Amino acid sequence: MNKFALGQRWISDSESDLGLGTVVALEGRMLTLLFPASGETRLYSMQEAPLTRVLFNPGDTIKSADGFELTVSSVQEKNDCLVYLGQRTDNGELVELREMFLDHFISFSQPQDRLFAGQIDRFETFPLRYQSWSHLHQLQQSPLRGLTGGRMSLIPHQLYIANEVSSRHAPRVLLADEVGLGKTIEAGLIIHQQLLASLAKRVLIVVPESLQHQWLVEMLRRFNLKFSIFDDERYTESLADGGNPFETEQLVLTSLEFLCKKRNAHQHAVDADWDLLVVDEAHHLHWSEEKASTEYQRIEELAQDTPGLILLTATPDQLGHQSHFARLRLLDPNRFYDYQAFLAEEQSYKQIASLAAALQQEQPLTADSAKALTAILGETDIHNELAMLQQNSDAQDVGTARETVLRKLLDRHGTGRVLFRNSRHTIQGFPKRQPNPIALQLPDQYKNALKVQRSFSGQQTVQQRAKASLFPERVFQEFEGSKSSWWQFDPRVDTLIQLLKQFKREKFLLICAHADTAVALEEALRVREGIRAAVFHEGMSILERDQAAAYFAQEDNSAQILLCSEIGSEGRNFQFAHHLILFDLPLNPDLLEQRIGRLDRIGQTQDIQIHLPYFAGEPQDWLYQWYQQGLNAFAHTCQTGRAVYDEVSEALLNLLAGQTEPAELTQLVSQSAALNQTLKEKLEQGRDKLLELNSSGGQQAQQLAEQISAQDGDVRLPMFMLKAWDVLGVNQDDRGENSIVLSISEQLHSHYPMLDDDGISVTFDRATALAQEDLQLLSWDHPMVLGTLDILTNAELGNSSVALLPNKALPAGTYFVELLYILEASAPPELQLGRYLPVTPIRLLLEKTGKNLSANVAFEQFNKQLKPIGRQTASKLVKALQTLVHPLLQQGLQQAQAQVPALVQQAEQKMNSELDAQIERLTALRQLNPLVREEEIVHLQHRQQQLALYMQKARLKLDALRVVIVSHD
Repeated sequence: MNKFALGQRWISDSESDLGLGTVVALEGRMLTLLFPASGETRLYSMQEAPLTRVLFNPGDTIKSADGFELTVSSVQEKNDCLVYLGQRTDNGELVELREMFLDHFISFSQPQDRLFAGQIDRFETFPLRYQSWSHLHQLQQSPLRGLTGGRMSLIPHQLYIANEVSSRHAPRVLLADEVGLGKTIEAGLIIHQQLLASLAKRVLIVVPESLQHQWLVEMLRRFNLKFSIFDDERYTESLADGGNPFETEQLVLTSLEFLCKKRNAHQHAVDADWDLLVVDEAHHLHWSEEKASTEYQRIEELAQDTPGLILLTATPDQLGHQSHFARLRLLDPNRFYDYQAFLAEEQSYKQIASLAAALQQEQPLTADSAKALTAILGETDIHNELAMLQQNSDAQDVGTARETVLRKLLDRHGTGRVLFRNSRHTIQGFPKRQPNPIALQLPDQYKNALKVQRSFSGQQTVQQRAKASLFPERVFQEFEGSKSSWWQFDPRVDTLIQLLKQFKREKFLLICAHADTAVALEEALRVREGIRAAVFHEGMSILERDQAAAYFAQEDNSAQILLCSEIGSEGRNFQFAHHLILFDLPLNPDLLEQRIGRLDRIGQTQDIQIHLPYFAGEPQDWLYQWYQQGLNAFAHTCQTGRAVYDEVSEALLNLLAGQTEPAELTQLVSQSAALNQTLKEKLEQGRDKLLELNSSGGQQAQQLAEQISAQDGDVRLPMFMLKAWDVLGVNQDDRGENSIVLSISEQLHSHYPMLDDDGISVTFDRATALAQEDLQLLSWDHPMVLGTLDILTNAELGNSSVALLPNKALPAGTYFVELLYILEASAPPELQLGRYLPVTPIRLLLEKTGKNLSANVAFEQFNKQLKPIGRQTASKLVKALQTLVHPLLQQGLQQAQAQVPALVQQAEQKMNSELDAQIERLTALRQLNPLVREEEIVHLQHRQQQLALYMQKARLKLDALRVVIVSHD
């Protein structure tokens, strides 16, 4: 048992943040400590007090309660209390300092101070700290950083575009992939990577009002990015607090309609100083040489003052070629300043495109093609490659040569620097779509309700009457009461039940126009057949929708069908389901494509069965026939559908509203089919094959996907996190299906990222996360993982340790000192110094003579041989070895410092090699392709100079210390 006396100074092993405690009372077997720094008092049992005596040694510098510092020359003991003798650092005076007059705020954070003060951490914390630094070292220089964390399938072209764009300084690009190819995901990846690399801090997303919720959910669910929606209500509330409302958040999401309607709000947005602006549905931005729309002007003002700009549109030419030019003009007004010059330049791209197509062929390159390529790229650049392609050399060499020439061709010409467009012609992996029409008879109840409704429809517009005719169940409810059980006689419900029974082991997604229809169908399935169904509609909270989607996605005890209102065709992907039931049809062809697109996406493993119940001889039938025969919109994607609809909408609405005879359907279908074919041919002629080749990424894109897949399969992340949760006090419960439920335990003394009282469910498996959207997908990019690394490397946990080495081949009592130094350099985050000089752990394993054994004894190998030791025993052993360990610390520092110059030089070489290559490439490109901005080159040159300066300021710190003692037990 420790010997206690009044005036002694002790620290609490369990509450070290209390500061230094003073023994102020001894009563029987109890003692009282006062902690002046925190004003706290604690009562302890003398026999079991979790306390460590504060003891300093000659050579230490200590601080008195009066504020002066003293360098200790000797230590004496008087009346069981310590007296320190030494020189004051300010005036050199020799003084005595009793321990009771030590500074109350002295804390022990340095590894050696904590070790000698008896603050020794649990055995498993030291290796966890070492592993944390090693993982951080790898992560900071990983080329995959920012690409692995998204809840998304590993689609090569999406990864390629994100990787190509996000590494640029202030990227300004137009993402124009066709519907279903993932523009939102590409934009999210770019935003995520720019934020993670500190290339951007403030981001503004502008979308159509109807897509605000979709973007909010996508950014949060896929990338853990919490955007704040700024609408009229939020703006007004923030305005009342004073200042610029848009400066109150870093990540803001707002609508184009709001910015157009509220001029003051738009001006505040312009003044808010963004790093990156993202604009969805950019084809709504009208422009001509005569006039620009309000929408275009608003975005133009924002884009002028924002370094980075990302525009998204699936139909870049939808509003005409001038508007397409205008969007490029937003990206680079200096480059795209004259429309006529742009048209002339586009003609030269056709030759480049034909040469690119020739390169892709398997036959030897013709002499004419080789001559044209030489003229464009320069003979010295591609001489060897062209020789191989003309001679049809070894197959592998030809493939490499073809890839090299093609890459240079695509890199140096065309709009590939600012415009990315992938189409289903170039991207494989889409399923087939099999429409299954189901003609049904209209029930008498509906016939009567429609007759009554038509007699009262004099005040309705043609469009209102047309829409009403498509939803007889709603007309019936209008006259019979909202609680009427229309589903008891509607034959579509019988058809639905038959399908679910026929394919009882398969999942179904049903989409209908209205939320109350989805709710009624759930009741019908439950009451009539006891079929488990989940409902998903706009009246539910985000949490409720997540729960419904999870109930549908899980394999056991799950819903067979998810019943969605129109919101189900926005934002969510249910690729694990292969059956789609369209309970009704929308008038908007784009909306129909969105519905089918929930299943018709890259990654869908089976053909999609599209079940189409409709009432024969009724408006539902006529709309079905228009889609099927006029647009072929069920079996194939229909990019031209909206344009056809705009042309024939008057005739179609009149037909559905009963204003024209059903016989008019044949002419309408023929007219629509002819117009559709004409528009499709025009689109095909306008395809920029050169652009598509550049956008897909080829072999480079495939390699990115393979590398991330390999990282997904690496067990190091789950092993690390499981250990970290054990040490930090996070409860883990196996939820099954590759998932874990995390919750707060009594041992968790500090905040843990993303964990609250409700707990959180996580998985390390990408497929599981994609199927169950209530699960967090943990990757090296995830905030929880990054937060864990931050806790374990910045806190004191694990920086002071003692262990036993059972080894009879060595004399008992032999000791080793294991030191962990960290080489780090501070620099502005946007310089990305860690890519070249990441935080670098330097491990030394010193035996008593100071010889470093780390090169011969690997950390993991050594750690497996060690055993834990009780804290009190460890503290006594350390005190006995203290005078022997001190000199080893000095030797260790010298040995670690000797390694620093080589590490810094290696980092400089890596940095210069990479940036010199980028600068050289962009400088050469700029001579051929004006799309390369001068500011990109200047930025790289400045970054290179700054990085060199900061690397020279790299410093070394002792981060952790472990004393290992040989035992024969």
